[in-house]
This record gives sequence, C-alpha cells and structure tokens, in this order.
Amino acid sequence: MRLTELSPEGKTVLVRVDLNVPMQAGKVTDVTRIARVLPTIRHLAGAGAKVVLLSHFGRPKGEYNPSMSLSPLVDALQAHLPEYPVRFGVDCIGAAAADAIRRAEPGQIVLLENLRFHAEETTGDALFARQIAALGDAYVNDAFSCSHRPHASIYHLPKLLPSYVGFAMQEEIESLDSLFSAPERPLAAVVGGSKVSTKLELLDHLVEKVDVLIIGGAMANTFLCAQGHALGTSLCEQEMMDTARAILAKAEQANCRILLPDDLVVTQAFSAHAPSRIVAASAVPEDAMALDIGPDSLMRYADVLKGCRTLVWNGPLGAFETAPFDNATVFLARVVTRLTADGTMKSVAGGGDTVSALSYAGVAQQFSYLSTAGGAFLEWLEGKALPGVEALQKAA
Repeated sequence: MRLTELSPEGKTVLVRVDLNVPMQAGKVTDVTRIARVLPTIRHLAGAGAKVVLLSHFGRPKGEYNPSMSLSPLVDALQAHLPEYPVRFGVDCIGAAAADAIRRAEPGQIVLLENLRFHAEETTGDALFARQIAALGDAYVNDAFSCSHRPHASIYHLPKLLPSYVGFAMQEEIESLDSLFSAPERPLAAVVGGSKVSTKLELLDHLVEKVDVLIIGGAMANTFLCAQGHALGTSLCEQEMMDTARAILAKAEQANCRILLPDDLVVTQAFSAHAPSRIVAASAVPEDAMALDIGPDSLMRYADVLKGCRTLVWNGPLGAFETAPFDNATVFLARVVTRLTADGTMKSVAGGGDTVSALSYAGVAQQFSYLSTAGGAFLEWLEGKALPGVEALQKAA
C-alpha cells in the first residue's frame, strides 16, 4: 500500500531504510542515502508517529562489532532533521529496543542498532522478524537497495504488520517500471564494467528489451576478441568468447543494435597519466592494453543517442578513476545529460560503480533518475523479481 494510505498519528511505525553509508573517522562522507529517506521520515514524524528506523551497516556476520555500530549516524540524521529529536536504541529487538521506543514521544525518531548484529537477519529468520514486529504497529519499506535480499526485515516483516511503500521506494519502482513497461522509443542501454561473466544475465535480458545496446568497459574487450580482434595485454575473458558470440547473435535476432568501439585508448602501463595513444580496435599492439573507448567511437555513440528517447545506464565505459582513461565515461555522460536537459531523453542510471562514475563526471544529479541501489538495481534490470517488492505486493 502507498504510504499516504497510512494514518500514522499515535502509531509506532517501523521503517526499513538503507543507512549503509560511507563513513570515515566516524563521520558520514556521502549523505545521498540519508537524503533519499528524509521525505518518508518527515511525513511520518510530522503526522505524530514514533518513527523507528531499521537498518544494517557493513557485514558484521551476526556478531556485535563497535566499528559497525549505527550510533554515529544519530548526529548525521539529527543534522538533517533538526525539528525531530533523534534517539538511539542499543539493540534492534528485545527490552533495550522496546525501552528506547517507549521513551520517545510522538513525532520523534528512534534509530535502532545494526540489524546484522543478529545472524537471523541475513538468514531470513521468521522468529527474528516477529521480535522486530512486536516493537511497532505498522511497517514501511523505504530501502529498495536492500529489497533483492530475502532478509528478515525485508521479506518477513510485511507478513506481520500492515505494510506500506516509502516515498523513495515508490519513486524507484515507478521510475524503473516505466523503462520497460511503456518506454518512449528508441530505448537505449549503456552497460560497462570489467567482466561479461558478472553481467551475463543483464546483457541477455537487455538485448530482448532495448533497441540499442552500447557495451563499454573491459567487457567490450571480450566482445571484440570474440569478433576476432587481438587486444594485446587487455583484460579479456577468454572463457566467455562463446557466450559473447551467443549474445551478439541473440541481439541480431531481436533487432537490438549492439555498438562496440572501433577505436581504443591503449597504454603499456596502467597508471595515472601514463603515456597513451589511440588505435583502431583491429590494431592493438601486442604489448598494450585497452583502458578506454576512443574518440571516433564516442562521436558515433553520441550521434546514435541523439535519436533515442529513453536510456538506462549501468557501469563505467573505461578505467574512469585514472586519467586519461576517464574520457569516455565523462564525455558520454555529459551527452546524455544535455539530451535530458533538452527534454528529448529520459535517462535512468544506477549501480554502485555507476553512481561513482557519474558523480566523478559531475552529472549524477542531472539524469532523470539516479538509483542509489547496487545489486537490487542490477537484478531488476536482469528481469528478476525482488523479494522485498514481492512481499509488499502480497501484503497489499
């Protein structure tokens, strides 16, 4: 059910959020995930609910680890929610959690300790979920980025309490569903990354859905090798050659146009500002490695994208963290954001490396929608059902 269908006044509302945020010296270094859930928190607290936040942090493997405590996030939350006092509960179940909630007033927020300090969270234990459910009157999932895992707080809680979709999760689901359910065509996809093997299901699914598929990153090397090109010392998955050829054949049958680079930026040493040069994809020296897409290919990609109306992006096109091999990712990202700003393209991007790459390019907030989810975004693009989303649908 939508969050607006909940009457929160006087209720204790358990809100599953993803506060697994980057930290350094006890301070949050990227508040993106916090910012995304603020509308849901404000809506509930402003309507007189006790808002109880449930989250994980890191991978403590079912044991208490002070370095993975959520307690440092109280200050970060309070800084963004000055009008609503934020308390902390030293556990997420039992007397300690119940006492922290009891002490809070309506319109206040209680952040409970790391769910993953209990192994039962990640094993999807139904009894553990019942212990959490005993703390509240209603449940809200505002953590799309965690909804690909059948964990207790994601999969079982919706079965135990009246359950609702948070504002951030609702926006995520609607933005992603619109991509494949009724996209304005031509529909394009940009997929980068290092290995075909990690994105095999994604590529296999996309060739059936999109009109244009641009493949970049080191996985483009594997496709080029499968077409008979010798790529020197470039990263290339020899064991995936037949798979790459099968994807190319499937794309042809599905009328999906796959774009691979004609020219590459190569170097003999992978280091910042290493000497590099541009060569044809068919002429990579034996002692050189390809680390980025060349300018001729980028201009060809830009021309194709100008004719597309919808785009989904996952993964960088080159070794963007190391100049000068950041050019392709930055260039094409800026092409997409110009088309988005002109109103001729709807652009959606997601995935951990993707967010980092687009932030590096300075355009992350200029896409139509940027998903902060990593694995969940990828699994959705692969056409898989997400346990957390399914649980909410069944609860409704």
